[in-house]
Amino acid sequence: MSFRAVLLSLCLLLAAGSVRADGDAAAGAQVFRKCGACHSATEAENRVGPSLMGILGRPVATVPDYNYSSAMASFGEDGKLWDEGRLSDYLLSPKSMVPGTKMTFAGLRKPTDIVNLIAYLKSTVVGK
Repeated sequence: MSFRAVLLSLCLLLAAGSVRADGDAAAGAQVFRKCGACHSATEAENRVGPSLMGILGRPVATVPDYNYSSAMASFGEDGKLWDEGRLSDYLLSPKSMVPGTKMTFAGLRKPTDIVNLIAYLKSTVVGK
């Protein structure tokens, strides 16, 4: 992991401590507007990107009927799961974490946006 990625992750962790531990799902819904053109979070519908409904705890690159880049498929080959830490790191800089991913989004710069977005994604899980 590069020094920049370690430093950004550390900043994210420190800033997350100043935010409600679980984040703010309503604020996260606003952040999700940046993602909504390519992803769905409330339906098992793939768009340009895979559905993010139920992403937390899901193995990487396993949404049915979605054609992942070879980079993302390789990244998930060893059974990695999308937990909060991994998703936080990815949202900070997708191309740094998975070089060659077809996701064009540069990432979220504000740690509070990442924490809130994850809170929103947790809130969209069916049965919660």
